[in-house]
Amino acid sequence: MATNNRESNVQEESSPLLSKQFEENQKDAEKPAKASPEKSPTDVGHVNGGGNGCVWTADGLPLGHGSVMGEPMGRAQWDSSILACLGRNDEFCSSDLEVCLLGSVAPCVLYGSNAERLGSAPGTFANHCLPYSALYLIGNAFFGWNCLAPWFSYPRRTAIRRKFNLEGSCEALNRSCGCCGSFMDDELQQEQCETACDFATHVFCHPCALCQEGREIRRRLPHPGFNAQPVLVMIPPGEQAMGRGA
Repeated sequence: MATNNRESNVQEESSPLLSKQFEENQKDAEKPAKASPEKSPTDVGHVNGGGNGCVWTADGLPLGHGSVMGEPMGRAQWDSSILACLGRNDEFCSSDLEVCLLGSVAPCVLYGSNAERLGSAPGTFANHCLPYSALYLIGNAFFGWNCLAPWFSYPRRTAIRRKFNLEGSCEALNRSCGCCGSFMDDELQQEQCETACDFATHVFCHPCALCQEGREIRRRLPHPGFNAQPVLVMIPPGEQAMGRGA
């Protein structure tokens, strides 16, 4: 019996199928592991849910949508032109009429209102309206026209343009006829040119500039008084007397 078992074991160990399987396993173990192929940025975009070949940043934003750091963003245009005194026939029609009336009759009030909406700080209206009124009266009294107030009000136009990333006069002129290409190459020269254009706009078209700024601010910013939190007043219930049955 012992000899038969030994012979059967020798036959099993010498089986050609077992030897082939052992050789294949040994070859697989000796083969070096293949390096996983590197994924391209496009593949990474597909994995992260891009689906359109976009490269994604660490914040989950596609680079194809202008999220590259340092990429210039396009400037927005003014909502209405400087000569659109009555504004546009939309839901702000009554506000545009008010702006036009204030710009024609009381520009100091319109300028103070613009500064109040833009700064939204307490006392901003009086701090801007009173100095503007003084310069307005001095200019009309000594020179016969409002020539001093534009020196005080034109920085507000520059602040509005920078706050809302609006297109300046030089940039609009370059877009329309391409005559300011040399100034558009240097950002510092471009900003100096835009500031000079803001000053010239207030000097030569002062009421129209104030109205344009007023229409733009009222469409973009609510009045500071609307930001106040409502106060909830609790009124205790009145005394209730229980009626006695007859």
